[in-house]
Amino acid sequence: MLLFEVDMGQDQTKQQIEKGLRLYQSNETVKALDIWNRVLEKTSDLGGRFRVLGCLITAHSEMGKYKDMMKFAVTQIDVAREIGDSDYITESYLNLARSNEKLCEFPKAVSYCKTCLSMQGTTVGLQLNGQVCLSMGNAYLGLSTFQKALECFEKALRYAHSNDDKMLECRVCCSLGSFYIQLKDYEKALFFPCKGTELVSDYGKGWSLKYRAMSQYHMAVAYRKLGRLEDAMECCEKAFPRYDSSLSIMVEIGNRLGQAQVLMGIAKCWLIQKEQDKGLEIVQKAEELAEAVGNKLHMLKAHCLSETIYRVKGCQQLLREHVVKFHECMEDMELYCGMCGESIGDKNSQLQALPCSHLFHLKCLQTNGTRGCPNCRRSSVKPGYV
Repeated sequence: MLLFEVDMGQDQTKQQIEKGLRLYQSNETVKALDIWNRVLEKTSDLGGRFRVLGCLITAHSEMGKYKDMMKFAVTQIDVAREIGDSDYITESYLNLARSNEKLCEFPKAVSYCKTCLSMQGTTVGLQLNGQVCLSMGNAYLGLSTFQKALECFEKALRYAHSNDDKMLECRVCCSLGSFYIQLKDYEKALFFPCKGTELVSDYGKGWSLKYRAMSQYHMAVAYRKLGRLEDAMECCEKAFPRYDSSLSIMVEIGNRLGQAQVLMGIAKCWLIQKEQDKGLEIVQKAEELAEAVGNKLHMLKAHCLSETIYRVKGCQQLLREHVVKFHECMEDMELYCGMCGESIGDKNSQLQALPCSHLFHLKCLQTNGTRGCPNCRRSSVKPGYV
């Protein structure tokens, strides 16, 4: 009799979770969350608890409530360990990695992704490898480690193709769009989200609306960078309230990298209005946030803006300090073409990656050809390297 009651409990849990999913897919998010929270509170079925936690993690991720996402991910890890199944543990570590990625805890995200990839041989683990590589690539991109980020994105894309996973392919295309925006290859930055939009159009009828919005957002950024949006917002007076609103959202969801990006925009507005001291104060806050999350690209941009301000103010010593720090960031990120020696990401130019994921100007490869990667050859002869 007791076994029958347990089975009935499991069946009821499954029905309630499915009911919540139908409501969520119909954009009745509040009702869905209410059902899932009640299931989590009442059910003792470990499998049901694990699944409903997965639903809550996904929903809070899509709502931008990353701290709540993290809370549910930590609980899911505990449930997975209690179940003692490696498939459950792999999936829960992926959710923990994604939570840390969203909260800009990039080193932790990389570490959890590596834990997932070390659990080879599990059925679910093999199916999730593409998502793990995507999350790891996003974390490396957050750290401005561009070669490793590209390597991960390319692996994720291969998994998406081999598993015919169009949804994963769409997400990778959007991340590649962001990758090439940062390196200022705007043609590739446009190509990949356009491909994502095509995937949504062809296969995404049952997908969340976020996929369409995500791909179109990345397309819009590339179009703006290419000067193809006539209505781009350039007026500082209109920009300030938008930046304030964006900053409030980034603070609320705990996105420190997003806060740094917004602060850089505010600082530029102050500089346009000749308010050097106000601009400098904001740049310093942005630099602190970028340093806290380990994003070298935004640290570089902050040093560049500080350099501009100190040049106007005539502070030569502070100017030189930021010039040195700027070049240190450039060196750390290897943001230069190993053939011509010029900067990558300094202006709009087409880039090409070799199989090792080191990037070069496309024109340099076309002109000089290659018998292997110049960057890898240089690294191999550095002291302490083999």
